[in-house]
Amino acid sequence: MIRSELIQKIADDNPHLYQRDVERIVNTIFEEIIDAMARGDRVELRGFGAFSVKKRDARTGRNPRTGEAVEVEEKHVPFFKTGKLLRDRLNGKTN
Repeated sequence: MIRSELIQKIADDNPHLYQRDVERIVNTIFEEIIDAMARGDRVELRGFGAFSVKKRDARTGRNPRTGEAVEVEEKHVPFFKTGKLLRDRLNGKTN
């Protein structure tokens, strides 16, 4: 599912809302998650999962084409851990 499909689904399920308002709501939610992660905060959506940022230390890597050693800088990467409810639904377990 892509962002526009999510917006359309929410708009279809809530006919009392204008699509432009639903789009603004969805975009605001995503922006808030991004801003929180940029600050290094953890974002938890109960039953769905938690978004956090992990730090990868600088290291020496290899260029796959030439085999030459290259220095890879330290970086921060997004990390998602699924919640129990999501894991259970993916594995066919219902409560």
